[in-house]
Amino acid sequence: MTGWSTQVVRPDGPDAALMLREYMAEMVRRWYGRPERPGEVDAALAEDPSDDLAPPTGLLVLARRDGRLAGCAGLRWQPDWAELTRVYVRPEHRGAGGGAALIAAIEAYATGGGATRIRLDTRSDLVEARALYARHGYREIPAFTSGPYAQHWFEKALAGRVDDAAQAR
Repeated sequence: MTGWSTQVVRPDGPDAALMLREYMAEMVRRWYGRPERPGEVDAALAEDPSDDLAPPTGLLVLARRDGRLAGCAGLRWQPDWAELTRVYVRPEHRGAGGGAALIAAIEAYATGGGATRIRLDTRSDLVEARALYARHGYREIPAFTSGPYAQHWFEKALAGRVDDAAQAR
C-alpha cells in the first residue's frame, strides 16, 4: 500500500463531494449498463445522501495515492457495529492497494469507536467489490437490510482498539 494515505473529511467538502459524485456516477452506469443520463447522478445522490457520513452518525475517509485524490469510503455507526459504505477507488488507481487502504482505515475507526463488527451490503454486479471484501476477511451473511441495491450482505468481526480512531467519532 505504498504511497497511500487516508484522511477523515466532511462529506460536504469539495474533494469529498467530487469523490461521492464519481462513486455515484459509477453506480448508476453499472446498474443501468450504460452511460449516466443528465440528472441521474443528482437524483441518485438525493435519493441516497451521504450527509450522515459525519460525526456523530458516521465519517468519510478520502484516500490519496502519492498525494493525488484517489478514492473514498464511508462508515455509519450502528448500535454495537458499524456499516462500511461508499467504497470507491478511481479507475486509474485500481489494483494498487487503494481498496485495502480504505478498508484498513475504516476498520481502525470502527474499532476505535467501539464497534465489535463491521457490516455492509452490496450489489451482484459489483463483483470486484465482493472479491475485495472476501479477501479482507468479510463473510457473506443473511440479509440485514432491504432495498433494490442490497443483494449481498457481509460481516467481519473486529478486535482490538485504535485510540486515535476514537477521536474521529
